[in-house]
Formats: sequence, C-alpha cells, structure tokens
Amino acid sequence: MAREAAEFYAATFPDSHVDSTHAAPSDYPAGKQGNELMVEFTLLGQAFLGLNGGPQFSPNEAVSFQVYTDDQAETDRYWNAIVGNGGQESECGWCKDKWGFSWQITPRALIEAMSAGGDEAKRAFDAMMTMKKIDIAKIEAARRGAPPLP
Repeated sequence: MAREAAEFYAATFPDSHVDSTHAAPSDYPAGKQGNELMVEFTLLGQAFLGLNGGPQFSPNEAVSFQVYTDDQAETDRYWNAIVGNGGQESECGWCKDKWGFSWQITPRALIEAMSAGGDEAKRAFDAMMTMKKIDIAKIEAARRGAPPLP
C-alpha cells in the first residue's frame, strides 16, 4: 500500500519521487520477513517514510498533506487527481485520498485573504465555509465585499 500511494504522489505532484523500499528483516504482527515494510519517498521536495504496518495503523485527520496552489487550474488539477482516483471530497479545501490520507488543497489566494485580517478575512472565511474544493473567484469576490457569486 505504501509504495502504491508513494508512486501515485510522485506521478501527481512536482518534485516528488519514490526513493527506496525496505523489506522487513523478520516476521512482525502484520506480516512476514521479506515483505515490503517501508517506502521512502519525496513529496513536493519533502522526505517522508511510508510504513506498511498493518490494519492497526490507519491514517486520520491529525496529520494531513497541505499543497499550496497558485491558480484555479492547479487547484482543480490536484483536487481532481486525488478525488478522481478513489478519494473523497470533504469541506473547506480538504479531501482524502483512497489510502485514507487527508489533503488540504489550499490556494495562496485563500491564505492571503485570511492574512488580511478583519472583515476581509471574515468574508473570505465565511465563503470558504460553504465550499468543498476552494473556488478562488468566490474567495476573491468575498474578500472585496462583492455579492456572492453563484
């Protein structure tokens, strides 16, 4: 499972690749000696280690991958890659991949709006709360105080 996920991430995101795999040196509760136990991979330039530890270790929202995007096309591309490959949508820019890992696909425009503070940030936040995938045009309209876009 860890290698399959790492290979998907490497094919989806820039500056990402599978680095190496490690076999279990002996039997363990969820597997046998020689099974692929760990996968080292790089995702968006950051090193990670995937563990095939068995069903007692499942991902949850306590840890998520956050991907910053520059425009709607990039936001759509990453969102659709994750959701369209067996994942599921959640709220406010969050989705989950088919392996159960949570992702935050976060346009920089949303971060900028939130960083503005005050009423501008509140309007952007309120708009975000109605979304699954973030719609940058709606965030920017809310930030300006324009009426909500359809």
